[in-house]
Amino acid sequence: MIRSVKIIFFIASTVVIFSTAVISPASAQGPRGSSFGFGIVLVEPLGGTVKFWTASDQAFVGSIGGSYFGNPRLNVDYIWHFDAFNSQIVKLYAGPGLSLGFGQGSYYWYYRRGDYFYVRDPGSTGIGIRVMLGLNIIPRRTPMELFIEAGPLIGVSPAFGSAFDFGLGVRFYP
Repeated sequence: MIRSVKIIFFIASTVVIFSTAVISPASAQGPRGSSFGFGIVLVEPLGGTVKFWTASDQAFVGSIGGSYFGNPRLNVDYIWHFDAFNSQIVKLYAGPGLSLGFGQGSYYWYYRRGDYFYVRDPGSTGIGIRVMLGLNIIPRRTPMELFIEAGPLIGVSPAFGSAFDFGLGVRFYP
């Protein structure tokens, strides 16, 4: 358990340091011109989320919480925003990411010798690749962002498998 906490701390620290190194005040594109937001995400994983804008249409998104893929679970995605609706309020986004699950995870789909489910050992670490597609809403004159996202999660370790992530949440920009 202590080893898992150290790994999570190392990864989160690396993401924060890297993200703050590439963020400049000119690239702040979140609500009210902020480049950093934090909030909650519901469903997968159930926990906290942060977003670092690196350009007017790009951002790092991180989340940590409990999930079927591991408890705790850490996600880091790099996303691009698209102006599909010709709107400054509603935008689509998509991008690749990495997911790390620590400790006990429950079921996720996979195939091995006729079996279709996999239960991880309590001490195992799961590594997965995900691609997220989402919709964010940034109401005018408010310091918040609402989002809904979904996408596949491909587990590459300890066994190859796939699952589906879905998140719904809100971020606040101080």
